[in-house]
Amino acid sequence: MKQIIAKRYAEAFLGNAQESVGRQKAVEELKSLKIILYSNPDFADFLYNPDITAQEKLGVIDRVLGPYFSEALRFFLRLLIEKGRIALIADICDYIRVTYSHGETVEAVLKTSYPLDLGLIESLKLKLESKFQKELNLFLELDASLLGGVQVRVGNKVIDGSVRRRLEELKEKLKAVQV
Repeated sequence: MKQIIAKRYAEAFLGNAQESVGRQKAVEELKSLKIILYSNPDFADFLYNPDITAQEKLGVIDRVLGPYFSEALRFFLRLLIEKGRIALIADICDYIRVTYSHGETVEAVLKTSYPLDLGLIESLKLKLESKFQKELNLFLELDASLLGGVQVRVGNKVIDGSVRRRLEELKEKLKAVQV
């Protein structure tokens, strides 16, 4: 449950920060904050301590982190403190690091059974970038065994719209039907 909440806060922060400072800078700031929290356990204890008021924590964040971090990150920390979720900051930083540290470009392979028109390839690329919320470095590969359609691999995810897959599914359905 804690990871789900951390993911939601992380995605919300990136959505907000992307407009003001850009996604890559927001990711770098959270990675730097994680380093600060681990290299200064007293600072982390200060943030997590329920006996210290939110106003005191906010004042320290503005004085200590203000010159080095964006207003978007400081606002996010204020939000976490006010909502009583500051203890999630390490999990949020970890989620951001694992999910977005590779930059905004992801490699993808588009397999087709025949060459596609450049306009169609660009249209597919834009739709995939919208779906995955990342910029894609698209590689094309011809594979006659697909028989038609396309197959896309983005990271460890595969979208298979090939005729071969459809025929295999039909074959399995026919095997399941008893006569």
